[in-house]
Amino acid sequence: MSYRMMMAKTYLQLVCLLICSLAIINAHEPCAKENVTSEEAYYVSKTIVQNAVSKGAVCLDGSPPAYHLEPGFGEGAGNWLIQLSGGAWCSSVKECLERSKSEFGSSRLMGPWWFTGISSKNQSSNPDFYNWNKVFVRYCDGGAFTGDADRVDSTTGLYFRGARIFEAVMEDLLGKGLKNARNAILSGSSAGGYPAMLYCDRFRELLPNTPRLKCMADSGYFIHVKDPHQAKFFTKLYTSLVALHGSAKTLPKSCTSKMRPELCFFPENMQQDIKTPLFIANSAYDKFQWTRKAAQCSPGLDQCRTEDSTAKPADYSLGHLGHNNATMDCHVVGDTAKDFYL
Repeated sequence: MSYRMMMAKTYLQLVCLLICSLAIINAHEPCAKENVTSEEAYYVSKTIVQNAVSKGAVCLDGSPPAYHLEPGFGEGAGNWLIQLSGGAWCSSVKECLERSKSEFGSSRLMGPWWFTGISSKNQSSNPDFYNWNKVFVRYCDGGAFTGDADRVDSTTGLYFRGARIFEAVMEDLLGKGLKNARNAILSGSSAGGYPAMLYCDRFRELLPNTPRLKCMADSGYFIHVKDPHQAKFFTKLYTSLVALHGSAKTLPKSCTSKMRPELCFFPENMQQDIKTPLFIANSAYDKFQWTRKAAQCSPGLDQCRTEDSTAKPADYSLGHLGHNNATMDCHVVGDTAKDFYL
């Protein structure tokens, strides 16, 4: 076979492959659109907390905090689901300055939020919460809603006021019907999971007449492993964060009276004092935690090998970092809780 014929044959094969690929893509495209439609995913515009600035409750850049509210309807009009956004942390002025130039540090840069899944209005895909009042609280302080520093950074003009943001948002929502809630859930994911635990009892205080109230932390249970070399990432992070954001005054006194404030950022050190029913869901194979804590570390070495091509999935369980796997499944805390769910 000549070189020219070989090239022609190769070209024909490539054309056929391209045609087949396009056919496959087109065949799946209607399904993708159908899924979005069936879930009734939609954008919800932001609501600025108008009186927050006068109370010092501001984002990193000094802008007022914001949330997204989808009003409930029908039988769900008296029920509220409040979600605290996640998005990591900033524990140095440099990190927070960079963060202040994004939607995670300024409400000026926040656009509408995409409501879907548990925030969907579709009864078939979201039967439990489709008609509830749904709130997504934006995270713009970098300190997991714990900061309460009176000072403003003299060089950058940064504010560290996450705790005040939480209070200002709750006060705003109380005036919009939250105070009359029949059922209420305070939840948070990732970095938003810790404040959902921290403020769980405070949430109960704000709603003394609500018959049923629960809290939920989703993928926000960052454990304090026993090996100090494995624990140093989060210990260093929380130490710097507490100092920068002035978080010590916000953390539970029942915990800070017994140990250093930064250690109270680990849920295992403060959850036992939470009286309101609290649900915790966290994967035992949390990649974010594993890659920052996993062993293969020798004492005195700063570098850790976080990936092992020979390791089995079970080798990456958080239980191997010094905790029982069973504690990392979903469980519930609180003297009035009777059930737990995965």
